[in-house]
Amino acid sequence: MSRELLEGSEAVARAALAAGCRFFAGYPMTPFTELLEGFARQLPAAGGVCINAESEIEAIGMAWGAAATGARAATGSTGQGLSLMQESLAEITRAEVPLVVFNMARGQGDYFQATRGGGHGDYRHLVLAPIDAAEAVGLTQLAFDRADHWRHPVLIYGDYLLAHTSEAVEIAAVDFGPTPAKDWAVDGSLGGSGRSRNVNSIGMTKGTKGIDPDSFWQRLQEKTERIEASEVRFEAEGTDDAELLIVAFGTLARFARYVVRQLRAEGVRVGLFRPITLWPFPSAALAEAAAGVRRVACLEQNAGQMIDDVRLAVLGRAPVVPIGGISTDAAGFGVGPLLDAQVIRGRVETALQEATP
Repeated sequence: MSRELLEGSEAVARAALAAGCRFFAGYPMTPFTELLEGFARQLPAAGGVCINAESEIEAIGMAWGAAATGARAATGSTGQGLSLMQESLAEITRAEVPLVVFNMARGQGDYFQATRGGGHGDYRHLVLAPIDAAEAVGLTQLAFDRADHWRHPVLIYGDYLLAHTSEAVEIAAVDFGPTPAKDWAVDGSLGGSGRSRNVNSIGMTKGTKGIDPDSFWQRLQEKTERIEASEVRFEAEGTDDAELLIVAFGTLARFARYVVRQLRAEGVRVGLFRPITLWPFPSAALAEAAAGVRRVACLEQNAGQMIDDVRLAVLGRAPVVPIGGISTDAAGFGVGPLLDAQVIRGRVETALQEATP
């Protein structure tokens, strides 16, 4: 299949269809709107359904219903819209319903929301943060596979640049192997037969009176621990001899990578560590990458959120300093002055100077 020049939102929607997504519901909010429009254009021709819901609350309810039937389904918004979905996302996770959720965020201020879970109870979502449209195509398909594998929601963390930048991408269905049987799905075919199914978030078991919340929650926690142990993804570059290690995620890491390559070409010993999974956070790999550095510089487009995970991973092996910060445009879409390689280079050089004994 040949490469095409596609806007990121269009590429992500096509990748979702290639993965078998046949239901999408959302409410327009820039920069998520274009993704919703992409699904609206493409799903009907593929035999699927896209609904422009009355609000984000209705959208998550529709997606939950579709996913509970066994269909590959998705929803999304920006961080503001996802705030309205948090109760349902918590319940969906506890009900073990596979769902893919897209956050086309306004900058990187939703890190806590994405990685901590904004709803109630003990849960985490698997969170994937692509650096560009090409990687988003692959991670989107991976998200549907992992959601089905674990019966667990997966969040794609994008942003304005990912949604609106056009790039040459190739979209082909990825074969991840057999999909687990969905013998749990409530598809309406077994009603009245004595074999009906029950998908719920409180641990209710058919044929058993009452619930056993302790064993139910313990089982979910054990699954969370298995996800955390097996789904870590990251990229490391120039870390073997680095004196300064930059940690960045998402599209901002693309600017950081350019700066790192530029400086290394000039003989400067600087490295880049990029978490691809924001949860599970690649703590062990980051600790190893930071073992010999003088300083770790956390580059993120917010007041300081990922830096908490970086400090927990490094555990005092080296000082961890912020070199990012709040950076946005007048519309609040997150396209601020920090998205500039020269600005980042200046901050990296300052961090290098301060690290020099």
